[in-house]
Amino acid sequence: MHHRYALPARKIFGTALAAGLAATVLAVVPGTADAVEGSVPGAGAPLPTPVAPQTDAAAPATDGPVERLIVGYKPKATEAKSDDAAAKDAEAKGKKAGESLDFERRLGTGAALVDLGAELGQKDAADVMAAFRADPDVAYAVPDRRVYATAAAPNDTDYNRQWDLFEAAAGMNVPGAWDKATGEGVKVSVIDTGYVAHSDLAANVIAGFDFISDERTSRDGDGGRDNNAADVGDWMNKGDCGVDQFGQPVPDRDKNNSWHGTHVAGTIAATTGNNKGIAGIAYNATIQPVRVLGWCGGTDADIIDAITWASGGPVQGVPANPNPADVINMSLGGGGACNPGTQNAINGAVGRGTTVVVAAGNSNANAANFQPANCNNVITVAASDREGNRASYSNYGNIIDVTAPGGETALVSANGIWSTVNSGLRSVGNETYQAYQGTSMAAPHIAGLAALLKQATPTLTPAQIESAIKSNTRALPGACTGGCGAGLADAARTLGASGGTDPEPTGKVFTNAANVTIPDTSTPITSSLAVTGISGNAPTTLKVAVDIKHTYRGDLRIELVAPNGGTTQLKATSSGDSAANVITTYTVNASSAAASGTWKLRVTDVYSGDTGYIDSWSLTF
Repeated sequence: MHHRYALPARKIFGTALAAGLAATVLAVVPGTADAVEGSVPGAGAPLPTPVAPQTDAAAPATDGPVERLIVGYKPKATEAKSDDAAAKDAEAKGKKAGESLDFERRLGTGAALVDLGAELGQKDAADVMAAFRADPDVAYAVPDRRVYATAAAPNDTDYNRQWDLFEAAAGMNVPGAWDKATGEGVKVSVIDTGYVAHSDLAANVIAGFDFISDERTSRDGDGGRDNNAADVGDWMNKGDCGVDQFGQPVPDRDKNNSWHGTHVAGTIAATTGNNKGIAGIAYNATIQPVRVLGWCGGTDADIIDAITWASGGPVQGVPANPNPADVINMSLGGGGACNPGTQNAINGAVGRGTTVVVAAGNSNANAANFQPANCNNVITVAASDREGNRASYSNYGNIIDVTAPGGETALVSANGIWSTVNSGLRSVGNETYQAYQGTSMAAPHIAGLAALLKQATPTLTPAQIESAIKSNTRALPGACTGGCGAGLADAARTLGASGGTDPEPTGKVFTNAANVTIPDTSTPITSSLAVTGISGNAPTTLKVAVDIKHTYRGDLRIELVAPNGGTTQLKATSSGDSAANVITTYTVNASSAAASGTWKLRVTDVYSGDTGYIDSWSLTF
């Protein structure tokens, strides 16, 4: 399913690379010392704080500077009715507290909004409130607090495995976009192997279609095309599909069922907040399975019809699609130039307003030589690994539009993309989850992001959606040889989270150049950095430059600890990464923490045998 073959029938195969099961749990333990940290009771909130499906609650900030007060007067007080009296009272209370206060306006409840003249620290603000509260005519005096859309993290039991959604280094920063959109009302067609029933996805699946015209390829026994897009399995024995241009058997080994289309669909729109499994990127979107891949792949002709039908175009002999797609995902591909028929189908889909997302391919080669990645009017997606490098298998080149998490399971399956599949090897078994790697896994990240954009602004055209995604990427924190497009997709930036703008960059750099030895004992150490003179919260693009000298960097886990104790992992351990030193810059969404305060870099050497030290590190605001 994941190789490209030059077959006479022009077969198309899915582009995922399967891997084993794995789990990743990120411990969040705020430290209190600059040297070796011991066990500390409790855990800090993750940074960035994942935003959950529900956004009807808002939590007020309880610390930080205060700019205004809300003062409620008792009903019989003159200040409760007269703005002039309230203004004079504010001036008098200010003199008493040594501050300059002004009456700003009357609130709908009748309370007075009082401007403190400047941001006051907690002590000065408390003095002013005490002056009001001492007045028997005042019912209450409280800070005018800033609130933010917030909720608990998704309660899906495997959410902690989904580094691709929330990790700072190479995750797509999806939780930060959920307060803007969840895909509600958006339809996504997954043109793939079809759909095998899965309870963590079923609520979002609508009727699709089986476009496999060859009965042997379809393997479902119903004589060809029909309205049942069920995936019955795509297992193959070695040599089932003939030989390639080099005379080698295709496939080159026996292969079990991939359940590829269901894995892709889960990444886009798995049910979220159901206390089960995983969270989908656009978890309120609908998935329409369109089956084109089966035994020995699929054909251009079937895919052309599938693209046309999915986007609302007419296909002879097939009933009209009652739910034309806003977004199409095609995690499939073959070698050679873009088929003119495929290009015409894509052009038609885009003309009908459908955004088409395709996988770049998994041959570690120039994507210009693979279709439909090299077709026009599509968003071509390369894959990154968990550390933000171009994944070793991912295609590359000038035609790549954007990069998204695709995972890399070669060293540890926890670094793959966890999603919905089935346990059946040669038949349908039980629903389960599995970690895969591939540009097939990267593409649905972008399809999900396109669905979020489409809900947020329904009038966006496919070209505008592509532009928004590409213009809001961030630089890959790792290496990319050959070309990775505009960069690593960032959902929160693209949706304009936090009011649509980041804090204005100050350009201020804070550095700690004191060496801190990293013990070879699995004991975390920290290096502290005091940040002062920056008001408000940290930006969504906080730059964390790290210079760590170490003889085997794969041993190291690196975390950033915010002043509020929230922690984000910058680098995971990787037992196969034997190179020396970590000298790089990470970009972190730190908008859930105040900028000023003590930040810490926490480093743990989890394996014995190699040593090193923190040479220096810095934060750029």
